[in-house]
Amino acid sequence: MVESDLSTIWVYLSATPLLGLTITLVAYSLAYRLYIYANSNPLLNPVLTAVILLITLLLVTETSYETYFEGGQFVHFLLGPATVALAVPLYQQCSKLRKLFIPIAIAIISGVIIGAFSSISIAWFLGASIETQLSLAPKSVTTPVAMGISEIVGGIPSLTAILVVITGIIGAVIGTKLFELMHIKDDTVKGIAMGITAHGIGTARAFQISSEMGAFSGLAMALSAFASAVILPWLLNLAGMLN
Repeated sequence: MVESDLSTIWVYLSATPLLGLTITLVAYSLAYRLYIYANSNPLLNPVLTAVILLITLLLVTETSYETYFEGGQFVHFLLGPATVALAVPLYQQCSKLRKLFIPIAIAIISGVIIGAFSSISIAWFLGASIETQLSLAPKSVTTPVAMGISEIVGGIPSLTAILVVITGIIGAVIGTKLFELMHIKDDTVKGIAMGITAHGIGTARAFQISSEMGAFSGLAMALSAFASAVILPWLLNLAGMLN
């Protein structure tokens, strides 16, 4: 009886955009509960767990990504308002921000350049194609901006999107442990580092630690996206990687 009811619900949802929205919310809810149950273990980052659950479900049910995204796009749309909402905790740190403007600017520009060209160099060393190298350049930028940069410089936007998500998940999972190993205790410094390297997913993790860390991570994420859009195409052209 239960299996019949579940089957009926699945058939109904699969015929409407509600499918993508429903399974996304359910997957994240389950992942977040597991994360809390494990005492916020970074290895069980809810974004990573939810992604694994969704991929598994889509493969098992043979549901296409296009069908899923008809409903999943509603969650995707909320990324914009969520990013803008980061201005609230950032405003609360305005006095500290004014004092650290120059160090933050230097850190962001350095992070954009080092992050892009270190990944390009590794990809080149491993024999990756020029398209793959260019797709890697904006991997530490938030997804919409990274895809735009990738398209402009001749990369593969869809590949860039995947690399951005992987980068964010890795940063969120190992970032806090690296800070501990390096004995970095200042939430401002940790937030800026997380925002530059792990964008939105890292920022979500930063807010779980403290509002100050989250605020500066959100700032670094936004500014590094702007800096990347301005600097990367010019630097790649200067390096002779663009036609």
